[in-house]
Amino acid sequence: MQKTKAANSIQASTSNIKKYVLVGAGPASVRAAETLRKADANCDITMIGLEKEAPYSRMALPYYLSGMIEDSGTHLRKTVGHFESLNINHVHAKVEKIDSDKHQVTLDNGDSYDYDKLMIATGSRPANSPFPGANNDGVVNCWTLADGRKILDTVKPGSKVALLGAGFVASIIIEAMIKRGVDLTVMLGRTGYMVSRMMDQTAGKMIQSWCENKGVKMILPSSIKSIEPGPALKRDDDSLTEFDLIIVATGVYSNIEFLEGSGVETDNGILVDSQLRTNVDDIYAAGDVAQGLDFSTGGQSVHAIQPTAVDHGRIAAVNMMGGSSFYKGSLSMNVLDTAGLVSTSFGSWGGVEGGDSVTLVDKENYKYVRLNFKGDLLVGAITVGRTDFIGVLRGLIQSEVPLGEWKEKLKDDPTLIMSAYLAQSLDIAR
Repeated sequence: MQKTKAANSIQASTSNIKKYVLVGAGPASVRAAETLRKADANCDITMIGLEKEAPYSRMALPYYLSGMIEDSGTHLRKTVGHFESLNINHVHAKVEKIDSDKHQVTLDNGDSYDYDKLMIATGSRPANSPFPGANNDGVVNCWTLADGRKILDTVKPGSKVALLGAGFVASIIIEAMIKRGVDLTVMLGRTGYMVSRMMDQTAGKMIQSWCENKGVKMILPSSIKSIEPGPALKRDDDSLTEFDLIIVATGVYSNIEFLEGSGVETDNGILVDSQLRTNVDDIYAAGDVAQGLDFSTGGQSVHAIQPTAVDHGRIAAVNMMGGSSFYKGSLSMNVLDTAGLVSTSFGSWGGVEGGDSVTLVDKENYKYVRLNFKGDLLVGAITVGRTDFIGVLRGLIQSEVPLGEWKEKLKDDPTLIMSAYLAQSLDIAR
């Protein structure tokens, strides 16, 4: 009789253990898993990732390519056995289906996991090449550690490399390729200047000029017809330019296709509220796949940057456990180092309707400042070649501190931003 009571007690205890499933194994899931474990030593945590790698940072890949770090240096947690020590079950597989009615996740290997709460953090995938022939040998993305190893196996000083794309990721790859001493050709975007999704034309052209002065050749997409075996680019005059390697970096898309039939509402990403909840009970989303509150516009957008993913993971985990944590919205924030030239953009960097702007340009010395205002609030900024007040720009935008008379002073001299920040912060403190 006593044995039966003990068995019943164990069964009841087991049934009270919460089951958390995290789909994805990037920064959002790692932070969520650690937050869950810190709060509950007994809960069941399963983290499902497609790649057979330790969880790593994609943003560290260019540093791996440049030789600054080994592949292990990209790992989010450097201690061997970190996740095992926290009793976090890291599964290497692809999620094929989510059954929200049964609270069950099915994998491509046939396994399935039940959940009490589910967080989707499947991130993004590279966009397809805009040209036919991307499946030819010698054409690679730069998105995974496996991609990085392929690139390093191919390039050496003097190698001819084409980089299709000139956005954020491509700009960091440029620095790595320059350090490797390759003969680099970069295809600009349709706008005709670099990083057009995070910079205005003045800044983008300045970064482009900086790269060209370091020996990088620039071409327009309109000059390319296709990618041919070799690999080679077929140009608009039907001539072929051969390369040792062609790297495709033309953008990314959120990984949401597997959600078909799940009932989870999607747009460019998974739509979430301020607590990272989806429209389906007990399902949350975080990181690059989450389309949530935008600080600057008040609408919903995807902010595919690692700091946002980490914040999302922590907040989602707290709410999955029954807490009440809110995300105040993602501020568009980009800090880019392109072959030694640092550029930044924050908030509404292109300006807002009804607002005004001030710019300070020194093309010869690669320095540029643009401040965007709405009333007497700073709502966006761009800098090139200036690192002395990056934190201040972000702080003024996020804190929405009224500038008062300092707005006119900044319009006369944008470099007084630190003085404006200190003066207004002290005024508010009083």
